Amino acid sequence: MRCVTGVVFLLFWMSVSSVWAVPKEIDKYRCKDCHRFSSKEKPAKKGPDLFYAGDKFLKNWLKEFLQSPVIIRKVVYVQDLDYSGGRPEANQLHLALAKDESERISDFLITFRLSDLEKGKIDGELLSKGERARAKILFERNLGCISCHQALNLVGKVRGGVSGPSLIDSGLRLKPDWIFHWLKTPKKFLPRGRMPIFDLDEETAIQITKYILSIRTKP
Repeated sequence: MRCVTGVVFLLFWMSVSSVWAVPKEIDKYRCKDCHRFSSKEKPAKKGPDLFYAGDKFLKNWLKEFLQSPVIIRKVVYVQDLDYSGGRPEANQLHLALAKDESERISDFLITFRLSDLEKGKIDGELLSKGERARAKILFERNLGCISCHQALNLVGKVRGGVSGPSLIDSGLRLKPDWIFHWLKTPKKFLPRGRMPIFDLDEETAIQITKYILSIRTKP
């Protein structure tokens, strides 16, 4: 019995350690030069924080992105509020990784989560035509999200600013609950970021989250 228990424990330990082990590619490609893996590290200058990547990104998208990267934010990532001096720098395409490398890094990053982030805020029910129209007005006119983020107009053409990440097809990239919490409490994730703090009630935040999820060129 002791022998069986010991084997089971060893297999469990090996499986857990293999998931949590830092992939060699993190150092090989100097990922920490551009990204933070802990909130205690200095603010990143080029890439988004990854210490809550498991709350934010969909795993399949992350794997595909690391193999075939696209530019999501057209200007260099900025956390500090003091960004008025100088001209924005165009963002560069992320390094493309091999399939096995992307799988190892994705499996590792998806384990990074915030312990106090409430789940289940967004259900799978789509907005009605009227709800989507009202959410679009809030998104574009009342809150001015279109000033910083790219979206689609009524005929499917790209429009909007480039200082924030594009929200086109963001439903294939971002987890719904993360979008909700980002809208409600952006400082929880990025204390010195540019994202405005809106006084959104829960239902409004849900409606805007669902609208953002609906901005798609792909099914």
